[in-house]
Amino acid sequence: MIHKNVVLLQEAKNDLASGKNFYNSIDDGVGTYFINCLLSDLESLQFYAGIHKKIYGLYQARSKRFPFGIYYELNNDDVVVLAILDMRQNPDSIKKRLDH
Repeated sequence: MIHKNVVLLQEAKNDLASGKNFYNSIDDGVGTYFINCLLSDLESLQFYAGIHKKIYGLYQARSKRFPFGIYYELNNDDVVVLAILDMRQNPDSIKKRLDH
């Protein structure tokens, strides 16, 4: 089994922080649960990167617990995560954010 390195760009880290803040504003502790779930989803990319459907030219893995998409590309043995976005937003704004 191949293990890949999962690398988060600063923009993806900012997305995680924004998601945590949003869910903490709803109820205390939900933001921490959000982070734990997304970290689990990110860890699974070590093994399953590259099997996901491409959207806007990037692979998109969906979170198992939250309506978020993890957008990444493969670079040799690295899984480079460019964005972690709320899927409930306007698809045009997602596309604009992912244009690279």
